[in-house]
Amino acid sequence: MTLFNSGMMGYYLTGALLISIFLFFNRNKQVNYLLTVLFIALQWVFTVYEYHHINITELVYFTPDALAILFLIVLSIVCVPAMYHSHIYCNTKQENPRNRGIYFAATVVLLAALSAAYLSNHIAITWIFVELTTLSASALIYHRRNIRSLEGTWKYIFVCSISITLVFIGILFLSVAVQQSGGTDLFYKVLFEHAAGMNVFWLKLAFLFIFTGFTSKAALVPMYTAGIDAKDKAPSPSGALFSSVLMNVGFIGIFRFYEIISPTAIFHWANNIILISGFLSVFVATVYMLRVKNLKRMFAYSSLEHMGLIMLGLAAGGIGRYAAILHLVLHSFAKPVLFFQMGQVYRIYKSKSIYDVGNYFKYNPGGAMVLLLAFFVVTAMPPSGMFVSEFYIFRSLFEADKFGLLIAVLLLLTLIIWSFAKNIFKMLFIKPVNFNEEQVPKLNPYENISQYILLALVIYLGLNPPAAFVNLINDVISNLPK
Repeated sequence: MTLFNSGMMGYYLTGALLISIFLFFNRNKQVNYLLTVLFIALQWVFTVYEYHHINITELVYFTPDALAILFLIVLSIVCVPAMYHSHIYCNTKQENPRNRGIYFAATVVLLAALSAAYLSNHIAITWIFVELTTLSASALIYHRRNIRSLEGTWKYIFVCSISITLVFIGILFLSVAVQQSGGTDLFYKVLFEHAAGMNVFWLKLAFLFIFTGFTSKAALVPMYTAGIDAKDKAPSPSGALFSSVLMNVGFIGIFRFYEIISPTAIFHWANNIILISGFLSVFVATVYMLRVKNLKRMFAYSSLEHMGLIMLGLAAGGIGRYAAILHLVLHSFAKPVLFFQMGQVYRIYKSKSIYDVGNYFKYNPGGAMVLLLAFFVVTAMPPSGMFVSEFYIFRSLFEADKFGLLIAVLLLLTLIIWSFAKNIFKMLFIKPVNFNEEQVPKLNPYENISQYILLALVIYLGLNPPAAFVNLINDVISNLPK
């Protein structure tokens, strides 16, 4: 039987709430630094505590299982450079104290809501905290307070509101299935144990609505559009969070229910739905990456591509399920690097358009090297750890006799790599047109250290994963059919 205690969860949520309130009302820059450092310390104490109390339920509705621990560790690692680059962003923009306070308060709320959603053991509690991520992310998207950020914010709120409504409807259908089977609880563990006896019709409806709803956060077809605009319009450090830890909460919402239906008769049908969504995500990403000229949108569509591959590996089964979780973790470290570096690019060129940038090695050699390495890592070229996870995904498609799908995906990825390379190498080596070199700011080379560390993590975890890391991934997929 699962143990229960009050644990750290209550202290963490209370502490995060108080820090966010103080950040919101504070107008002193030094106090702002202190409060963000305090939150990072709280986040890490919470993460370490949960790691050493795995599978012990806290406050009834929170259980740190293997998947929650993996994502929590990823979030705690990524939030450190995100806060660091956020301070650089605000100092460079000379933000007024009020806007700075709102920005960091919203960031803390976002990270705390994500942490709670990861650990939630009840589908309704997950729904609540996912909705909270929409509100806090919207404040970050609107940070620049111009017409474009306003448009992106309303689009994000509109699409996410529809998506979260779809999830709610799916939960209602699931409740019907639970009641007909004689149950009352919506805890994930209870649902998994009783899923085989639930009505297939209601389970299918629940899966369709819940899966579709969570695709807005996971950056998957069909509800991916809000995420693209959010990553483009938000400040670069926020875009880094949106393209990693926020996408993970969408995946966790899908995976929890996927795990529930794994012992049921609709499992094969659900895999087909996921395969269709995964392939269409790669296809849509390819179409847009061939023609997009906005660098941040290009990075956002790259995230769509990688989430599509993750879904393909999950649905293909076998080694693909291990590869899907591995790829998701590695992507969560790799993609923020591009967004952090994009903040430096914008400070030099004052533009996100590929037409306005170039010769980056001349103006920022350290940052240019980061971009070059990140290109090889994100496109899964050796020695990138993502090469390993993608290879396993392709192997799972081959072993599942999905030959046509495998060939189509490989062709699409070839086009994506070509498009990505064309834009990145133009930015690095080709001289920009009508660019005034006299106004190029001098950037601190130490800003790149965090990005090198994240890239090194991607390589290390892919090529030489620690035993504890492998055991966590195996534990995540242990309830799925072999």
